Amino acid sequence: MRFLPVFLDLQTGPVLLVGAGDLARAKLRLLAAAGARIRWFATDGNHDLNALAPADAARIELAAGDPLAADLSGVIAILCAGAGDIGPAMSARAKAVGLPVNVMDDLAHSTFIFPAIVDRGDVVVAVGTGGASPVVARRVRESIEAMLPARIGDLAGFIGRWRKAIHARIPEFPLRRRFWERVVDGPIGALVLAGRGDEAEAALKNISDHSAFAGASASGQVEGRVTLVGAGPGDPDLLTIKALRALQDADVVFYDELVSPEILDRARRDAARVPVGRRVGKPGIGQDAINKLLIEAARSGQRAVRLKGGDPFVFGRGGEEVEALREAGVAYSVVPGITAGLGAAAQFEVPLTFRHEALRITFLTAHKARDAETVDWSVLTDEKMTVVVYMGMTAAPSVRAGLLAAGRSPQTPVGVFARVTRPDAQAVVGTLDELPDLIERIDGGPAILIIGDVVAHSAPWRHQNLNHVISQLLEAAE
Repeated sequence: MRFLPVFLDLQTGPVLLVGAGDLARAKLRLLAAAGARIRWFATDGNHDLNALAPADAARIELAAGDPLAADLSGVIAILCAGAGDIGPAMSARAKAVGLPVNVMDDLAHSTFIFPAIVDRGDVVVAVGTGGASPVVARRVRESIEAMLPARIGDLAGFIGRWRKAIHARIPEFPLRRRFWERVVDGPIGALVLAGRGDEAEAALKNISDHSAFAGASASGQVEGRVTLVGAGPGDPDLLTIKALRALQDADVVFYDELVSPEILDRARRDAARVPVGRRVGKPGIGQDAINKLLIEAARSGQRAVRLKGGDPFVFGRGGEEVEALREAGVAYSVVPGITAGLGAAAQFEVPLTFRHEALRITFLTAHKARDAETVDWSVLTDEKMTVVVYMGMTAAPSVRAGLLAAGRSPQTPVGVFARVTRPDAQAVVGTLDELPDLIERIDGGPAILIIGDVVAHSAPWRHQNLNHVISQLLEAAE
């Protein structure tokens, strides 16, 4: 992020605008809409303000003379739009005195840029691309425009009018934040967004116990809770809406090693982030210690999120954590995630079930050879069963040996799918007999093994066969 988004208070002084034509007038309209005082040097001498409302035009000072010699006392920012060669010169002068400056379409001479703006009164959303692509910024703005309620600014103003009064009644910041979250997300917020502001005012006035409304216990303490959240296999766009809401509401996030930074970035900015996971073969803090941290966080009144790769209840030890929370009397909930096996199937077009070919699926984990050796492979030899193995890279030789010894065909299609749904995802396909060699071709995990005839329907398998056919044709042509 090269440009930090900030909001400039335009009531603190005038903005100096240098330029002419439609570009300068577009900036005039934008500044006027924000209530700015503007000092305009029209480089073509044309100060026509007929397109502006009289109230907006009244805040514009029409300046004459050379803008390079203008008095900059009190000026809070300088804009150049349609200014030609004067733009870089004004930029040098602004930088010399420490004033922020924007020269339109000229990043080299600008210290700030204009974002695409969504204006809802007291709610303003700025979208920027670092000046790289204004068209992309506009497209994002259009999407946000479509999502935001028309009266979201009214809701912000409503909260602003009550803010001091509620602060006096609820001095504790965590409890006060929850109070406003329940207002925004509940019936009172819905009334404001529906244009029924008077009813919303009455409803807020009628709250007799503000702390209890915010969720405080009888003792006045904030009630904490734990939410187990499935982060999915890696792509942040695969998070559920409910998972995003939990991350945005969290006071503390306890996350696994495999949770990507992009997903962690979806958590509330001021939420504490505590790593509690471990990689295979490396020490971790242990499940009992994790359970203790979750319980302590909830008992201190925090909303804790236990963020797990994949799904909490698919080899994520979520069941153990739920049992510990239940025994401790801590409130909890579970938000499912897309497990890695399903992520691999979707990304690489592996139909885990297929009519007449694959009627059953078995999920198992074998992250060590001795884990694989304890599996009863005889129940996994059905040709119409797809076997999905988690954490099976190191145990691949034992998985192969177990299935072959139990009678599964060595020609059974197999796929090794690494880092699924991430930008560096990788797939290697072959047969069960080749499984250890396939593992050697993977550039690191985590990886999922999918074993069964369905792998022959996958995109990597089709691509590999096509390449084989092309090679044969080329050899024949020679």
